[in-house]
Amino acid sequence: MLKFYKLVFIISMISGTLITISSYSWMSMWMGLEINLLSIIPLLSSDKNSYSNESTLKYFITQTLASSILMFSIITTLNLNEFINNDFNYYSMLIMNSSILTKMGAAPFHFWFPEIMEGLNWMNCFIMLTWQKIAPFVILMMNSKMTLFLSLIIISSSMISGILGINQISLRKILTYSSINHIAWMISSLMNSQSIWLFYFMVYSIITINIIYMLKTLNIYYLKQLFNSMNSNKMFKMLFIMNFLSLGGLPPFLGFFPKWLTIMNLTQNNFYLISVILITFTLITLFFYLRLTFSTLTLSFNETPMMTSNKFSFSFIMFNFISLMGMIFSTFLFNFF
Repeated sequence: MLKFYKLVFIISMISGTLITISSYSWMSMWMGLEINLLSIIPLLSSDKNSYSNESTLKYFITQTLASSILMFSIITTLNLNEFINNDFNYYSMLIMNSSILTKMGAAPFHFWFPEIMEGLNWMNCFIMLTWQKIAPFVILMMNSKMTLFLSLIIISSSMISGILGINQISLRKILTYSSINHIAWMISSLMNSQSIWLFYFMVYSIITINIIYMLKTLNIYYLKQLFNSMNSNKMFKMLFIMNFLSLGGLPPFLGFFPKWLTIMNLTQNNFYLISVILITFTLITLFFYLRLTFSTLTLSFNETPMMTSNKFSFSFIMFNFISLMGMIFSTFLFNFF
């Protein structure tokens, strides 16, 4: 049962993000980020787990540092704008974007992200992977014209996530490096079209809900637990595999569609090199998704003769239906409109 103080902090966290999204000034955006940060700290900490307290402290220090840098860049941009040349203004915008990318966990500012995720439970992991990305992305929309800098971030995020994700045995770290890879895709879609970014973020959130719900239901955090637990329910196993393939962006599933739109948008705006790099290193992430799913299919474990019946909730069935059948509906929808 959800405790009352957690409900209050969840409402406050949502309010902070909404303040940032609906703001017309830099200062109110910063205030929304701070409200969001101060609200999520009690949600991350737990009396039962010392690792979550350590992760909470690391997250607070990192976000405070990024907020301080953001505040510094806002002050220099606002107060000194009349007296400085364009080069200094460009550098202050560069500092602002760096602090925002640190807040969302994009490489090479991702140093805190995997370590903090490793100490959290699945519900807090879901908040970190999805909701906490909204406000930084909206602020990044205001400075999305810094093409060269954002291109370097896209390339580094896709390369680092692909390479570092291969040797992981923790599912939380695998989803973290997957998130960094999707951040690269979302930034590349954001540079030219905000609507494609919004569609990409919605699809990514739906797939992440499905995967985290299944892992939370079975209480799985590592690969060995995954191999042992998936044999008890064949439906769980098939839905799990399909959602991971959708997260990797294979064509029959919904996860392919926003990547398709992003590649089309990038090639129309002559970003050919970024498209090739994104596709190449996404294949590496797809490799460790396939390794994870093939091992659940092919490794032989002792199975019970009768399948245990897990009752699926309506929301779980609905989200999986959207995730697995959404590609068909999206294709028809975009063909007719």
